[in-house]
Amino acid sequence: MNVQTPHSERRVHLDAATAGHTPAAVRAVVTESLHREDEYGTHELEEYLEDVVHTEVHERLGALLSVPASDTATVTGAADAFRDLLGRLPLGPGDRIWTTPYEDVARLTALFALRDRTRCRLDVVPLDADGDLDLEWMSAHIDDDVALVSVPLVPAACGIVHPVEEIGRILAPHRCLYAVDASYAIGQLPVDAARIGCDQLTADGWRFLGGPPSAGFTHTTPRLRSTLAQGAPALEQAPHSAAVAGLNTALILHEKETAAPRENLYPYLRETVERTPGTALIAPGRTQSGILAFHHTERPAAQLRRELAARGILLRKTVAQEMPLYLPERGITTALHASLHQDSTPQDITRLGQALTEIANAHRSTTTPLPRAVGDPPAARPRPQRGTRGHLTLL
Repeated sequence: MNVQTPHSERRVHLDAATAGHTPAAVRAVVTESLHREDEYGTHELEEYLEDVVHTEVHERLGALLSVPASDTATVTGAADAFRDLLGRLPLGPGDRIWTTPYEDVARLTALFALRDRTRCRLDVVPLDADGDLDLEWMSAHIDDDVALVSVPLVPAACGIVHPVEEIGRILAPHRCLYAVDASYAIGQLPVDAARIGCDQLTADGWRFLGGPPSAGFTHTTPRLRSTLAQGAPALEQAPHSAAVAGLNTALILHEKETAAPRENLYPYLRETVERTPGTALIAPGRTQSGILAFHHTERPAAQLRRELAARGILLRKTVAQEMPLYLPERGITTALHASLHQDSTPQDITRLGQALTEIANAHRSTTTPLPRAVGDPPAARPRPQRGTRGHLTLL
């Protein structure tokens, strides 16, 4: 089926969590910087952007995260900054690391590498009956053997919002370092690193912020910096000056956006997708962000994404291995994300609902349901009673 988008209808971007729709002002700054580098050379560009790269962007990051500007750094991406941290942690066989079922594959791979290098133990914090991290379990099991706790504020593959401030209060009396990834939260939710109480906060700048690719940032505390092994090589790479200038412009635009009221469209988005025949939501937890993940019991996510794109609606496809401790366990191999941004409108969501219904109706009489492993979650298992929930140790 080849459905073309009417020329009168604009494209609906519901994929801000993938790579935000880059504002024209950001593109212009990056383009002008690259032209200047091509004309005059790298050193002249660095001198031209010196104040932006070394001062202005850090002041804006400090204001965004409510931390001192001197505790921020620009990086090529959040995953790079996290790998750099793990590569310099002085851990050993007696140490434990806590991660969550919602950890993304890049950070989980880095944690596996740390475990293999140091012989530390890697434990997975269990979930409660609602799919939230079990804070009672964390409070009962935290001790000074725990050296690092890694939590995504919003995971890569679904829209749950974790209570990172409450977790910070649980961890505060103990020796463990606390690392939070805010890549899928920054730009859509307020993020106060000081209130969270984390030692490292990482984020990509090209998602909801709409910055250029390969420009992210990190906040680190003096406590963390004093803990890192001296002499261990830094792995992170500084982003290109043009990318930092583009990130700085995206932060300027974000400051203006946050001053304007923003309608909460998530309930309408959820209702619209949920009532489409054949769709099943991936929405664990009691608190959700502006990201809604779902899959279809009859249509593969890749095909559904292409058919939506042909109708001018852009969504993100995700695969199970992006969140390998959560999605495969529930029999989900592929899914779609709809993610809202400042310029999303109710009309955008209405068009999504109409398109999903059209696609479902067009295929209803000709398709055979896919095997259970692709769409439907496995049969429900008895849930352990609160207080008896055990964690998983990744051997």
